Amino acid sequence: MLGKLTDYAADLGYRAGWAAVRYAPEQLARGLFDVVGTAAGRRNGGPDQLRKNLARVIGTAPEDVPSGLVEEAMRSYARYWREAFRLPTTDPAEIVASVRMSDHDRQVVDDVCTSGRGVVMALPHSGNWDVCGVWLVAHYGRFATVAERLKPESLFDQFVEYRESLGFEVFPLTGGEQPPFQLLAERLRDGGIVCLMGDRDLSHSGVPVDLFGERTRMPAGPAKLAIDTGAHLLAVHHSYVDENTSLLRCGTLIDTSGGVQAATQALADAFAEGIASAPADWHMLQPLWESDWSQARRERLGVDGNTADDDPADSGQG
Repeated sequence: MLGKLTDYAADLGYRAGWAAVRYAPEQLARGLFDVVGTAAGRRNGGPDQLRKNLARVIGTAPEDVPSGLVEEAMRSYARYWREAFRLPTTDPAEIVASVRMSDHDRQVVDDVCTSGRGVVMALPHSGNWDVCGVWLVAHYGRFATVAERLKPESLFDQFVEYRESLGFEVFPLTGGEQPPFQLLAERLRDGGIVCLMGDRDLSHSGVPVDLFGERTRMPAGPAKLAIDTGAHLLAVHHSYVDENTSLLRCGTLIDTSGGVQAATQALADAFAEGIASAPADWHMLQPLWESDWSQARRERLGVDGNTADDDPADSGQG
């Protein structure tokens, strides 16, 4: 009974918050989220794990990460949530017009998306991946992705409904009629586009990679899907330029001929380049590198084993 009441309260709170932010004047919402983000970045020096993660990116000790960078990172994270709440009432044409790309990247993405082959786009948790999705739908139509189930179930239903209203096709990570890997593979064999988050995987199917000089794991799904279906594999990165403009980088085509391990490491290298160019926009507040994991987690995941050949259906969720 208590669990149901908690879920109901969470659902009501989420709906109320979503509606309030969605319909608030832009300047009011922007100011409020900036204040919240700045406060979160200043409180006790900001989130400890965020500081550790940023230290790897800029090559320093956690205590030497500039306070201004931590605050900027939390404002960026707050901006992501503000934009996410407001996307359903934002004109898609306005979102598309705010995205900047280099001529090279624009040519690469156009070549692969009109080639007749499937395309797997993998991206880290940087900037606003929903903005990337809106841009992609506007130019190349519907694409498929995977979402991890949320509790309560009503929140997950809202999440799916919201993103499908933007033109995304969303498959649940668990509990669906078919495993998502099979459905994504079908879309790719039909020449479709699949977008997956690709910078963090704590499942048994994660591929060990080197990221900023330390060992971590990334999802096997993007590389495995591309190899199994003959699809292109593209590294994507999104970051903010200013309050009204963002930068979409998608000109790095990954070679999959060397197998899952090599392709995933190439993705890690491409992600590192993008993240280093805009560290404040990388929204990674969780332990990512193995050296930050608890002993219990290390034992549960068997970090010394290479399990990249396991079923990657539980990897790369959006």
